[in-house]
Amino acid sequence: MNRIDLINHLAELERRSVFVLSKKDLEKLFPNEAEKAMEKSLQRMVKDGLLVKATRGVYVNAAAASSNASRVIQEIAKVLRPGKLCYVSLESMLSEYGVISQIPVSRLTVMTTGASGVHETPYGTIEFTHTKRSVPDILKRSVYVNERPLRFAKKQAAVQDLMRVGRNTNMIDYDEL
Repeated sequence: MNRIDLINHLAELERRSVFVLSKKDLEKLFPNEAEKAMEKSLQRMVKDGLLVKATRGVYVNAAAASSNASRVIQEIAKVLRPGKLCYVSLESMLSEYGVISQIPVSRLTVMTTGASGVHETPYGTIEFTHTKRSVPDILKRSVYVNERPLRFAKKQAAVQDLMRVGRNTNMIDYDEL
């Protein structure tokens, strides 16, 4: 992978609003790159500031990240759980709705049909919580907002998710519900 080829690929992807890539995505862009050479190239591109290593196996186009700052962490969450349904819920959504007074600083709480887990990134912490809800149920309980990578839980759904996973409900302002 050479610098000019990567810059060209990243510019083309940015035009299509793609700025968070998995290692597999990058390997597809450079199919002739051997595994060891790809590792060294990725390290060099991170060192040179073209890519930001968000977390294991996930890279961000450094040039595009600043103009898409509000979306970056959600895009990373989406890349971390490929093929799984994810939606912003719990404290992140309840704070946005004004149902809790605490604002989760640099933390995104996400319900997923994939595995639970916490990922530290330069853009904030992503906390995944597994849900056993069915896909149709999740789709009913969440909304898609144009230009946002993840779905968002409706207010009542976020409260139900919080109670269902056994989180602290003392901070809920029931007048806001």
